[in-house]
Amino acid sequence: MGPSGASGYRPAEDRQEAADLVDEQPLAASLYAGPPSLSDLDAPEPPSAPASVAGPPVTPAQRIAFYSPEEWEHFIREWATALHPSYVQIKRLGGSNDKGADVAAFKTRDGFEGGWDCFQGKHYAKPLAWSDAFPEMLKVFVGIEEGHYQRPDRYAFLAPKGCGTAFNRLLSRPTELREKFLKELDNAKSAAAGLEQELRERVRTLAAATDFAMFVSIELVDAIETHRATAYYVARFGGPLPPRPATKRAPEAIHESETRYVAQLMEVYRESRPSDDLTLETIRTQPRLAVHFQRQRESFYSAESLRLHARDAVPPGTFEALQDDVHSGVIEVAEADHATSMERLTQVLQASTQVDLSSHALTTISQTDDRKGICHQLANEDRLTWMRVE
Repeated sequence: MGPSGASGYRPAEDRQEAADLVDEQPLAASLYAGPPSLSDLDAPEPPSAPASVAGPPVTPAQRIAFYSPEEWEHFIREWATALHPSYVQIKRLGGSNDKGADVAAFKTRDGFEGGWDCFQGKHYAKPLAWSDAFPEMLKVFVGIEEGHYQRPDRYAFLAPKGCGTAFNRLLSRPTELREKFLKELDNAKSAAAGLEQELRERVRTLAAATDFAMFVSIELVDAIETHRATAYYVARFGGPLPPRPATKRAPEAIHESETRYVAQLMEVYRESRPSDDLTLETIRTQPRLAVHFQRQRESFYSAESLRLHARDAVPPGTFEALQDDVHSGVIEVAEADHATSMERLTQVLQASTQVDLSSHALTTISQTDDRKGICHQLANEDRLTWMRVE
């Protein structure tokens, strides 16, 4: 691109940008709409079908091209969870009064009064240009001056088509970006035209003292790669689940988290051996019961291993949905008449291995012991009981 005057831009490009900015004048009105409105972003729904080993017929980038602006914001919210694990909260700023941000990531419980990062999503059919970015940058400085929030530590643009060449170059040269922003404040056809003179000068003073390196763009390929590390990637784009770590054996000591299902097992054992007055210490002297007890604990820890892996590999609620289906598949067996509680326990564990769980994403990495262990997890919550209650 050949130079033209001190700015280094082609006259034709400057004329086009000026023309684009004429259309931005209505945005000036939104600068006076009051403080931003915050709303929690709903957690993504757990997948209703197993993740395809082959993945979808289109690439993630191609799929993103068909997103709605709202879906793009949800993607950004998911992507942000992998950026900074210590974010206290990630929120969406609502509607047209977003003050230049779609998603706000708070680093402290002080919200806008503490450290925060600002993510602005623009799902356009064309690359992001200066004429698209300036009104949003202006909103941030106005929002700071009006006391809605303190200056963000970082302001990132995310657009599926990325940024145009000229704007990309500006983002790579923070000093030049600041100079262009200050110059644009005096453009009678820009979004700044509606600012009162006093506020315009305050914005100018603030911008002049700001390191414009805070403004960055996130390339789509990098956003997708970062998103890959989240628990949402497989549900959104398909592909195999991350490998599951080897299940650790149950520790010798009974953990506090095992209290209720272990108590239920002990009730079953005492019913079968009423004269032995069994305790957790004396059960070890009964070879058959001791082996049975240890087998149940190993199953419980297998299911716990799957639960912990699911927490990092699939969206929230996925493992709980698996538990619910196991419960639905065995509850009729559990509530049927059985000669003994041991028979009820045995029949329920066997039934769990026959429940059709093919619709769940976790089935590709689950084991038979996981199903039995889920029964003990349910017993830990008294959703399953082994002793009959009349």
